Amino acid sequence: MATPASSPSTAASSPGWANPAVIGLMGFGVTTMVTGLANTGKLGLTFNPILGLALVFGGAAQLIAGFVALNKGEIFAGSAFVAYGAFWMSLFAMLTILPTMFSTPAGINDILAFWVMWTFITVSFAINAPKHGLGVTATFALLTVAFLLLDIQQWMKSGNVTNTTYNVVMGWEIFLTGLVAWLTATAVLTNANYGRRLIPL
Repeated sequence: MATPASSPSTAASSPGWANPAVIGLMGFGVTTMVTGLANTGKLGLTFNPILGLALVFGGAAQLIAGFVALNKGEIFAGSAFVAYGAFWMSLFAMLTILPTMFSTPAGINDILAFWVMWTFITVSFAINAPKHGLGVTATFALLTVAFLLLDIQQWMKSGNVTNTTYNVVMGWEIFLTGLVAWLTATAVLTNANYGRRLIPL
């Protein structure tokens, strides 16, 4: 979702806005990790921390990072951060705001359509991710799988099929997606801060 392959020394010395990849990837990564842990159903987590992060860190902060990246001429990073910032904010709105103003999702197909559309969007970014480093490539590969798993889970629900083992595996895969994004953000931050490539992501 960023361009961590760019020179750390350049990022550290350039005037104006700094590299927004740290905030963007951190916002996405942390929110995704909490979502994955909640989906495993093993830790007793509710949707409360997910919704809080989705609105502020995964949503608003990532959206701002995207606008900064676009202003710097980074079409891939900027588009990705704006898109997934909007994803978290739209998920928040769909689950909390819209039910109080208009209507709740009418059923399984509403949620399925939401996941499927984001699967298509993620494939678009995954195709282009290999030009932006190993960490970004791995993040989008895992994210594509995560959305496919969400699609299948929702489709199973339409047939009243519940598979606890499947949900656990899906939850940990989502957590892994966020973890890789967080590690990539840590690499961008560390390499820029120390002025050399200490973490090759």
